[in-house]
Amino acid sequence: MAYKTSAWPLALVYAALIVFASLFPFDGWRAQGIDPLVFLTARIPPPYWTWFDVNTNVAGYAPLGFLLALALMRSGMPCMAVPLAALAGVLLSLVMEFLQIYLPQRVPSNLDLTLNAGGALLGALLALLLERLGAVARWDAFRSHWLGDDGGGALALLALWPFALLFPAAVPFGLGQVLERLEQALQDLLEGTPFLAWLPQGDPGMTPLSPVTEMLCVMLGLWAPCLLAYCVMRHTGRRAVLAMLTILAGVGVSALSAALSWGPAHAWEWVDLPVRMGVWGGLGLSMVALPLPRRACAALLLLALMLNLSILNQAPTSAYFSETLQAWEQGRFIRFYGLGQWLGWLWPYATLAYVVLRVAQRQTMGDTA
Repeated sequence: MAYKTSAWPLALVYAALIVFASLFPFDGWRAQGIDPLVFLTARIPPPYWTWFDVNTNVAGYAPLGFLLALALMRSGMPCMAVPLAALAGVLLSLVMEFLQIYLPQRVPSNLDLTLNAGGALLGALLALLLERLGAVARWDAFRSHWLGDDGGGALALLALWPFALLFPAAVPFGLGQVLERLEQALQDLLEGTPFLAWLPQGDPGMTPLSPVTEMLCVMLGLWAPCLLAYCVMRHTGRRAVLAMLTILAGVGVSALSAALSWGPAHAWEWVDLPVRMGVWGGLGLSMVALPLPRRACAALLLLALMLNLSILNQAPTSAYFSETLQAWEQGRFIRFYGLGQWLGWLWPYATLAYVVLRVAQRQTMGDTA
């Protein structure tokens, strides 16, 4: 019997994150004149390896195997879940190691391939064990009790929101600020071509956000995930609990991001007066929206996201923030840089698409009922 599950979208997102972590920064591609599959016949272990590499390779693929096996079991294929999940992990790792031969900053390794395959298998076996123990069924009942049978997509987006916040943002909780960097990337791409003149000229008069506007962006940024949860939840009490947990998680992850960027002593320096007022405002808006019907919450979520994205993408990023990004791009966060930044860029747009599709689907079902 097949069930609706959020494991499929989470598995796809996690596979994309593995690709980013394996191939970032995606430049310097070149053929080195050697067989791309030479790493398969190299001796194990390679001359240079550490236990950190061993642990990270196993741990990196274990969630993928777990999510794929869980998704397959919930989709009505329990017998093939473990072998298919393990095989998918092996194939993905093989492709990543094959492509790394063309990147000068990466070194393909058959040990990495073996450990990745083992991690995927361990994750799949863990999913099978939890299924046999009844833990998956209990989780499914808990999720249905809180989010309903059709809340898998919302659950996946809510689970990704804290990870999107972990990458530094110019405005706290201000995800989706991509226009300025997108314009710069297009200019770099078209430099020296006649198409450069086709690009719209950026507004040189862009001014930083005022404290009031920053407060508004913080409010909307915190309100959005709460409204997303309300779109699939009916019970007012559960909405209140989830809203509190969501806002606490957002504040905590933002503090962790600041600690990683500037050091633990500066973990809370981002909490100035506009941010504090915005956090309390976001909490207040979440409480006000508790009794609203789900369709009204979806409409408010669309308005909040579009307003927030419009404000953020009309404001420039500060020079101080640019220095922070360089620390992530060139420093110890280089492998995480591509993952976190893309999550922060895409989360609000993915949420917009999800809500639009959900509203359209419910409208279609209502028309045909």
